[in-house]
Amino acid sequence: MNTEPSFPTPTPLMTAMLSYLSRAFLVIGGIALGLLVLLATANVAARLLGLPFAGAYEVVAFLGALVTASALAYTQLRRDHIMVDIVTCRYPPLIKRGVDAVSDLLALVLFGILTRQVWLWGDKIRLAGERSETLQLSFHPFIYGVAVGFGLLTLVLALQMVLALVGGERKKAPAGGMDS
Repeated sequence: MNTEPSFPTPTPLMTAMLSYLSRAFLVIGGIALGLLVLLATANVAARLLGLPFAGAYEVVAFLGALVTASALAYTQLRRDHIMVDIVTCRYPPLIKRGVDAVSDLLALVLFGILTRQVWLWGDKIRLAGERSETLQLSFHPFIYGVAVGFGLLTLVLALQMVLALVGGERKKAPAGGMDS
């Protein structure tokens, strides 16, 4: 008789779907980064001619937030975030899996709370009709984009926590993500 607790194992479809969503959001972040670089470069060139773009700083800030949030889930899938495992690398596999699961759980709770709070902040900004100071842009879509990035990270952490609990591998993933 098996006395170990039974945890739901992520299906390959769940893993593939999360990998696809993370990559898709990474592409959105890449596009935002390209626009950010083009805008910043054009603004510097225009400044040299005495014709700076009004509101360039606020658009760069919005795009920068989106770029950062869009990379979180994919980076976690690949386990490319900085980890200090100088102590835990010496633990037996069962203890290491437990530490990994607790670490994932703590991060999951933190980013779950952040996802909700950032989304609620976006709702508050949208309902109040707030706009950016210089260009009068509605900026709540960027706030929602950050919330989606945090939400995807939360889902990846949940997946990795379950994998740690059921004995899944906790090594660095290949460039394609978890399903490659």
